[in-house]
Amino acid sequence: MAPVRIGFVGVGGMGQCAHLRNYVTVPDCEVVALAEIRENLGKTVAQRYGVPHVYNSHEEMLANEQLDGIVSAQPFSRHGVLVPELLKAGVPVLTEKPLAASVQVGEAIVAAVEASGTWHMVGYHKRSDPATMYGKAEVDRLKSTGELGALKYVRVLMPAGDWIAGGFNVLVSTAEPWPAVEWDPPAPDMDDETRREYEAFVNYYIHQVNLLRHLLGEPYRATYADPSGVLMVAESDSGVCGTIEMSPYVTSIDWQEQALVCFEHGYVKIDLPAPLAYNNPGRVEILRDPGGATPMTCSPTLPWVHAMRQQAMNFVAAIKGERPPMTTAQEALEDLRVARKYTDLLMSVRAAR
Repeated sequence: MAPVRIGFVGVGGMGQCAHLRNYVTVPDCEVVALAEIRENLGKTVAQRYGVPHVYNSHEEMLANEQLDGIVSAQPFSRHGVLVPELLKAGVPVLTEKPLAASVQVGEAIVAAVEASGTWHMVGYHKRSDPATMYGKAEVDRLKSTGELGALKYVRVLMPAGDWIAGGFNVLVSTAEPWPAVEWDPPAPDMDDETRREYEAFVNYYIHQVNLLRHLLGEPYRATYADPSGVLMVAESDSGVCGTIEMSPYVTSIDWQEQALVCFEHGYVKIDLPAPLAYNNPGRVEILRDPGGATPMTCSPTLPWVHAMRQQAMNFVAAIKGERPPMTTAQEALEDLRVARKYTDLLMSVRAAR
């Protein structure tokens, strides 16, 4: 097959360092064009990464290029304006997380996806980390075999820290100002304080909201928010308890994100690296203690592939029909709904103090 032809919309910090630098190295993939409203930045980045065609707008790029997929690294509060326009090209689109800055805009994006005949993959790169991919497969296997008993609890810990990990060292920048652009409308049913709380939560912790569902393997709902904003408690459809711990402590030059999936007689633990760490996968530890035998703890050796590059490979594979997209817009909308429920719980418990 011919290489998958990818077009980029936006090559700012995340566009370059989280996405473009990875796509240009993926086999069976060719970045053929980019659109960047900052003219000098677009030209300089294209020269750095060998992208042959540069445009000042996505409209111009779509009118002149035959693409198999689009990567759009834009602020999430512009997704409602931009994504429906990109979907008109009739090819898969990948954006950064979250899906949108409100449930209402997310619903509009999903409607546009369903009308387009294609699909929209949301960039929850933690699902593509080799550690998560291995750990998730093991969790599903243990649920199927029952060899460690029933699934009891899933905990996700996300302390704030150095998420960049030197990943912006290769950033190309110019002195051009950010041009005036159109933004999505704010949620009509939120006051300013609630909106700020909600947008901060989906900006910083929507990865963990999604990861919790991924590891549970089923939908869940938020049931409790502590007033300090550190703990969210959830219950899955089958009654499994889950928690997300949000920055109970911080680190200055480290990243200590972790997921713990507990069975009656063991666990699967996933330690994840900083989001922009390069060639650095996470780590998996598995405890098996079913009784009647010596307990065993093991940690598989994983390939030297970081999550952002693996995500690029997964998007290309999905375009080729080799696997489904890792997270669709429809599921990402459920993350926004969970976040809204959590925010409502948080604002309510704070008001009652």
